[in-house]
Amino acid sequence: MKLPRRRVLLAGLGAGALAARALGAQPRRETVRIAFIDPLSGPAADIGRNGLRSWQFMAERVGARFGASVPRILVAGFDNKASPRESVNMLRVAIDQGFRYIVQGNGSGVAAALSAAITRHNQQHPERSVLFINYAAMDPALTAERCSFWHFRIDADTAMKMRALVGFMSSMPDLRKVYLLNQNYAHGQQFSRYFREEVALQQPSMEIVGDELHPLFQGLDFRPYVQRMRESGAQALVTGNWGADMRGLIQALHVEDMRIPLFAYYPALKGTPTLLARNGDRMPVYQVAYNHGNQAGEVGELAVAFRARFGEDLVVYAAYDGIVMLTQAFVFTGSTDPRQVGARLSGMIFPGFSGPVQIRADDHQLQKGLYISRWQPVDQTHPRDAEGTGFTFVPVKYLSGADLATPVRCQMVRP
Repeated sequence: MKLPRRRVLLAGLGAGALAARALGAQPRRETVRIAFIDPLSGPAADIGRNGLRSWQFMAERVGARFGASVPRILVAGFDNKASPRESVNMLRVAIDQGFRYIVQGNGSGVAAALSAAITRHNQQHPERSVLFINYAAMDPALTAERCSFWHFRIDADTAMKMRALVGFMSSMPDLRKVYLLNQNYAHGQQFSRYFREEVALQQPSMEIVGDELHPLFQGLDFRPYVQRMRESGAQALVTGNWGADMRGLIQALHVEDMRIPLFAYYPALKGTPTLLARNGDRMPVYQVAYNHGNQAGEVGELAVAFRARFGEDLVVYAAYDGIVMLTQAFVFTGSTDPRQVGARLSGMIFPGFSGPVQIRADDHQLQKGLYISRWQPVDQTHPRDAEGTGFTFVPVKYLSGADLATPVRCQMVRP
């Protein structure tokens, strides 16, 4: 006598599986591990650790709302000491440990080294392919002449940010003389280059009265730079500085009582808002970024929860977009294989923290709008402050991704 079909299927299971089925147990949930490769020691460690916590927090909180039917994402930190060479070493360690997803953001030189190494690895070992999510390294070359199928950038590049920043500055009729001060490495050099290019296009009457590069994270006394700034007659300071160098610059501006407007990419990073608040809003400070201090909706609630848990601000909002896009790609493909996931991400539209966004298929550059925000006291409309200071960055202008899109210069080789 034949067993009923259900009885036949059960008969093929072992005793342990039968027990689990009887108790209503579900198949084990797959786990995807992401290697976060950024500085976790040294002068940039505070920024790196905040980024790591941001990715871990979003993997936990945003990933949870997709439920147990999709893979769980875990994020582990690998300290690259801000070195391209050490980053490639950490990449090898991560791959040997079974990681197939890499996240990095601090330093375009590091991003270039990782992207090249990952591309070589994937050519040599297609069965162990690795996918790279760049959340903050802004060199336009990474999605142009150095583009790779395996590299996805989820921040605006420097060309996009400069188009927004210079356009905003051009709307200030009395602003004619500006001073550039940047860290002497790839990002700082490109900041200066792209600023000059956009000024030539948008506001050729604007005069750059100073353009200095300084050593990176050397504990400098920035007062001599500020003194030269004053002597130049500059009406504004424009800088891509971040971390300890940004904080040192702010301190020197305060000591020298220099209150010209400051235009920057990173005044919201850890420690800088606390320094800015010591002078209230007497020095106008403007930020260009894909977010501001009072984002609405789910990510705003997550920002409140992040501060409650860690005692510091959420600034790496890109972690939200990164976790959402990966999870949606896992669901759509039914796979966690980087090759299949990468093919899905290329051209994918997904719900970012500020609305629908798209990874441009031609070069894997996220098309996302940018805010120009000004430092000011909190108010009823913008109640969330930065670092408990009573001040926040309030948006004064928004430019859409379409407004900022740059021409495609990538000749992508697809697997």
